Amino acid sequence: MNMNYLIYLVYPLMLLLLFWGAHVEKKGCFNEEAFSLRQMKALQGFTAVCIMLHHISQKTCANWLPSEIIIPGLELFVPYGYYFVGIFFFCSGYGLLKSLRTKPDYLKHLGSRRALPIVVAFYLTAWIFLLVRFLMKEDLNPWKVLWYASGLKLSDPNAWFAIILPFFYLFFWIAFRFCKKESTATLVLGILVLAYMILGTFIDHNDFWMRGEWWYNSAHFFILGVLFARHEERITLHLQKYYKLYFVLLLLAAILFDGFETYTSWRFSYYGENWYAPDKVPRRWACLTSQVLASCAFVFWVFLIQMKVRIGNRFLSFLGGITLEFYLLHGLFLELFAYDFCGVAPSLYHLRNIPLLVLIVFLPTLPCSVLLQKADGAICSLLTGAVKKEKR
Repeated sequence: MNMNYLIYLVYPLMLLLLFWGAHVEKKGCFNEEAFSLRQMKALQGFTAVCIMLHHISQKTCANWLPSEIIIPGLELFVPYGYYFVGIFFFCSGYGLLKSLRTKPDYLKHLGSRRALPIVVAFYLTAWIFLLVRFLMKEDLNPWKVLWYASGLKLSDPNAWFAIILPFFYLFFWIAFRFCKKESTATLVLGILVLAYMILGTFIDHNDFWMRGEWWYNSAHFFILGVLFARHEERITLHLQKYYKLYFVLLLLAAILFDGFETYTSWRFSYYGENWYAPDKVPRRWACLTSQVLASCAFVFWVFLIQMKVRIGNRFLSFLGGITLEFYLLHGLFLELFAYDFCGVAPSLYHLRNIPLLVLIVFLPTLPCSVLLQKADGAICSLLTGAVKKEKR
């Protein structure tokens, strides 16, 4: 009996996950904890599950898959991965500036307390994936193993986020270490992030670093998070004063810009190299611009909701504490049971029951993420001599 229709239950279940235990503020009142660490972590926990579903959708119902592989159900998650990653970038930029303002000598410890745990988790996951690639009988040679082990070629296809974020931390350190004024440092940081995004549009799709547009089409949220942290009080007071107006305008903008992005991506495409288009870089600029507009409208609308709704439950708090590890590990179980393993070998078993596939990806990732986090913390403590690693 085909049970794939049950996959549509994922949508109400995701709403239940987000709003279980939530509190809606009464008329005229706002959630004073909207941008607190607890709220941000809860939102990131939910977003991590959205990213998992996005990756599952790309292996089950994306329109570029062979027709015999496509099984419908998760189409809503296919195109919006960069929305979800954008929330992580926003929270990272926001958290960095808030910490810089409140913690003495924060820049001195930025590398060891914030960047190092990400780098260690990246390599631990990369080597786990490399071992599994060997067990899955991928055609490996010494050079390929070296590329994978070094991280210059991704053994974990989804690990690009853990590469970019330490570089953004470096940008932040450079800007705020060498600029005396916060406004100047923010400007320098914005220029560095923008330069990174523009550089990405000049690089064709490949199998190494900067593989495609997903490496840079949500990066703008990092600097937007810093800007919001700088002017948080003034912005939130303004939004509270005209809340209903902005709620409607951003919702309409999200819908309109989503349509504009769909048209722009179809009309121009990031993949100009496929037909040697001489204008491929301007084409990518057009696609990137449309995606920046669409993602900003949607993500800021989400934060508007959070200004009225205090989210949080024990499970979201748990997820919020292991988001990096969950992000890095869930792809392992997906690749083992999707239609192939990382595009290089047959999967362990092609599971065509999508609800069961979601469970097989989600459930083992939870304990494995906890174990990875413990191993990460132990290694970081050994490397830095720290007694306790700062909570990410």
